[in-house]
Amino acid sequence: MTTPPLFLVEALPAAGASFGLDGPEGRHAATVRRLRSGEAVLLGDGRGGLAHAVVTASGRDRVDLLLTDRTAVAPPTPRIVLAQALVKGDRGELAVETATEAGVDAMLPWRAARCIARWEDGPRGAKALARWRSTAREAAKQARRPWVPVVEEPVSTAALARRVAAAAGAIVLHESVTEPLAELAGTLPSAGDLLIVVGPEGGITDDEVAELAAAGARPVRLGAEVLRASTAAAVALGALGVLTGRWAAC
Repeated sequence: MTTPPLFLVEALPAAGASFGLDGPEGRHAATVRRLRSGEAVLLGDGRGGLAHAVVTASGRDRVDLLLTDRTAVAPPTPRIVLAQALVKGDRGELAVETATEAGVDAMLPWRAARCIARWEDGPRGAKALARWRSTAREAAKQARRPWVPVVEEPVSTAALARRVAAAAGAIVLHESVTEPLAELAGTLPSAGDLLIVVGPEGGITDDEVAELAAAGARPVRLGAEVLRASTAAAVALGALGVLTGRWAAC
């Protein structure tokens, strides 16, 4: 039995209410998913609100729904924030997609020194940021997530260091250090922000590692393999799901 598809709306109606799903979500439900009367769907507001509904009618660009129940899902703890260095081409969007599916709660695009991709201020940078945000939204729907990760404005290394200092805990993934991520079991925060830093294709510079470590981050490695900048976060999130207990209640 498959999980009902999730569609995102601005505000959820009350349980027992009828609701017309239109716009891009309604078009997708009617013409791509081809939902018909009697099929089950999920509605979410991306902020923890979740509702089960049943299709009562289907048109060309719209489906009519009857909400059967509604609930509020608390955000997971600790809140995991990913500082993802800008990655060239569609690999940046792959990083966002896989991190979202693996459970990240917020993302900071990081302008690291060795980034090949450059998000300059202006229309091009705004377009790239919009693609990351759209990717996070679509991946959250695919993963049936009640909470859509927030993709914040790009940050410099100095701004990232300030976020590290304010977080409950922070780690920097680096292939050259000897301490494995698994060694942090029992020392990771149970609440607040846990920040993960993933560098670019060319790696994190020694100066960046030193600045982030001085702010309180702990450099660790995932394992013997060297992962791509676009996949490291998803692997780390899987490990942290176990090490922090975030997956214990699933």
